[in-house]
Amino acid sequence: MSFLRRRSATPAGPDFDVLAMDPGDWPGNLGAGLLPAPDGTCQGVFLRYDLFGGRGPAMIIGNLPEGSPARDVPEGEVPFEVAQLLLALENDEEVTVVGTEDVPVMQGDNLLIVRRIKLSESRISCVQFDRSDNVLVTIAAWDRPITDDLYALLKPLPAELFQQG
Repeated sequence: MSFLRRRSATPAGPDFDVLAMDPGDWPGNLGAGLLPAPDGTCQGVFLRYDLFGGRGPAMIIGNLPEGSPARDVPEGEVPFEVAQLLLALENDEEVTVVGTEDVPVMQGDNLLIVRRIKLSESRISCVQFDRSDNVLVTIAAWDRPITDDLYALLKPLPAELFQQG
């Protein structure tokens, strides 16, 4: 899978390709956040897609590389992206994981094993899958199901999107 690779040169943003929906394909507002480590390396990227006119995001897509502390979530607790979604929506209800299910999904010619995470808050849909470069992709959506056709929209975003300066 050519888009699931480590970059050879060191970009100004993350040192891995960020797999998400192209901002040009999304009709609402887009925000991006980098998770920096104390040594300056990037420990993850999350993108916030807002369809609600500033009233909160419809979806958050996270890309967390191997070793990112945001991946270390105690059992039963929600993924980082779900916590960010709840925070952005100013929803302070306690949400827990109530179950998981592994589902095979085709993305073009590639087979993904997608983990559907069932949460105590039924308005949140959440899925995760591991890329071939050990980056964990998590998609959390508010009040809309995550269907298999979403995976066809995922593509690597250009490094320039994350450059600072």
